[in-house]
Amino acid sequence: MSLVNLAHVCSHLQNASRARLGLTSIPVSKLHVALMLGLQKEGFLSSVALGGPSPPKPFLLQDSIADPTPKHKISDEPWRVFPEPDEVDEKALLESWAKATNSPIPTPTKATTTRSMEESYEESVPENPARRRLWLGLKYWNNEPVLSKMKLVSKPTRRIWLNSDDIGAIVRGRDAGYVKGISKPGECLFVTTDRGILEARECAEKRIGGMMLVRVV
Repeated sequence: MSLVNLAHVCSHLQNASRARLGLTSIPVSKLHVALMLGLQKEGFLSSVALGGPSPPKPFLLQDSIADPTPKHKISDEPWRVFPEPDEVDEKALLESWAKATNSPIPTPTKATTTRSMEESYEESVPENPARRRLWLGLKYWNNEPVLSKMKLVSKPTRRIWLNSDDIGAIVRGRDAGYVKGISKPGECLFVTTDRGILEARECAEKRIGGMMLVRVV
């Protein structure tokens, strides 16, 4: 585990957020992948995708919950704005739309959806691990970055290990040793444990100790 490389990733994400970038990349490692997936789970990142030196296609970074229908298609095919199951009879969908609006059954045009694009497209990942990059989608709210600060808690020269009781005290806002308590709304503290990288609240709930990794605000 290289904390030096992780310190570079923290500085890079801070600078990318301040520069209002929508997409950035970092080197691939097991530590980086686990931590970035934890950040995405806590809501700091919008997407995490493995790729090469060039960024992946935009539709691969979209949220699966989001509506894949382009806005310019809504005027031509308004029935597609309603949620539908994965497998649906197109004819039944058109008939139900015509019945609800008292209009004739429309004839849809052939459109390429996000699902069909994903099935036909394969992201090329370089065979050389040194050329692989982890592409991250940054999030913003009210013109402010969601991830504003990210810094190491353990240093390469001083690694801080805490048990579950100390982590529980930090979650409740009290200090434990060299580590300050969580006091700001949305603040997260990630801990590397024998069960992977977990958030401090999850560690306190499962009563697991570990090495303090990074603090994100």
